[in-house]
Amino acid sequence: MPKRVVFTPDALDEPFGQQILERVTAHDLEVEILKSNRLTGLRGDDARDTYRRAKSTLAVVKAPPSALRLQPTPPSADWQMNLAEGCPAHCQYCYLAGSLSGPPVVKVFANLPTLLQNTAAYEQPGRLTSFEVSCYTDVLGIEHLTGSLAECIRYFGEQEGARLRFVSKYNHVDSLLALPHQGHTRARVSLNAEPVARKLEAGTASIEARLQALRQLALPVAQGGGGYPVGVVLAPIMPIPGWQQEYRTLLDRVQAALDFPCDLTVEFISHRFTPGSKDVLLQWYPNTSLDLDEAARAVKRNKFGGLKYVYPPDEMRAMKQFFYAEWQQRFPQAPILYWT
Repeated sequence: MPKRVVFTPDALDEPFGQQILERVTAHDLEVEILKSNRLTGLRGDDARDTYRRAKSTLAVVKAPPSALRLQPTPPSADWQMNLAEGCPAHCQYCYLAGSLSGPPVVKVFANLPTLLQNTAAYEQPGRLTSFEVSCYTDVLGIEHLTGSLAECIRYFGEQEGARLRFVSKYNHVDSLLALPHQGHTRARVSLNAEPVARKLEAGTASIEARLQALRQLALPVAQGGGGYPVGVVLAPIMPIPGWQQEYRTLLDRVQAALDFPCDLTVEFISHRFTPGSKDVLLQWYPNTSLDLDEAARAVKRNKFGGLKYVYPPDEMRAMKQFFYAEWQQRFPQAPILYWT
């Protein structure tokens, strides 16, 4: 629950913004209507204070026109469509650090129906087109306040040529189970080895709670589940002490949770960071135990000249072989979508 909820005037001009206002007030949260469409009051005395203020603020705003110009987001999906920006969790390796500008406030978009209708322009005739809504937020972490994910699931349930993808570290899936998704939404859960989750993923659901949520989403409707196509996003993979056994244990738990036939995929994402994200993360979490030693990493450059620090090639190769073998042994029918 946020400590502060603010609405911009133009957000309240949107019918969906009014729906969010009703949900927020139903949770007995005080609402502040800003005098202008500019967010204020987020800066603190230092980076940590700004972080605390922003992370505990939910801002309902109208997405700018630039949000209608969708960006490709391989290998996760064809296109990135954001229903919000900013995340309520406190993961010390946060991928948003350095990629979103300004204080890490959670900004929810009140003009979501317009953003959804805009996706039709990006559908590619003759093939299914996928849209990822979890690039810049944890959609389940704010769903009880916004209803935005349910809105997306219902919309994509009616689309023939488009598919929705989301991923979460939370477990509050009850409100999603009866939605008419028509199998057009793949509901994925982000998982990690217990030591990583305990030390680095504050403010999220436990691994066990996430596994039970995954089970509920995947169970057939006749058995009280959601009947969704589901996925595991194993991220960020880290070669912590005893990593093979820790991740074997995790995969055993996934297998135990999904002890019935279901439509399952997996995505493997190794830990990486940029110079910019390292600077931000060390301001947010100055006492982190996260390994950010550039000397132990290889440099990976993108086509625009930006760089990321990734694990060295030999280490990456060994980890990839391990995870592919362990996954295929347990889930021979469940495709591995990619390793990165």
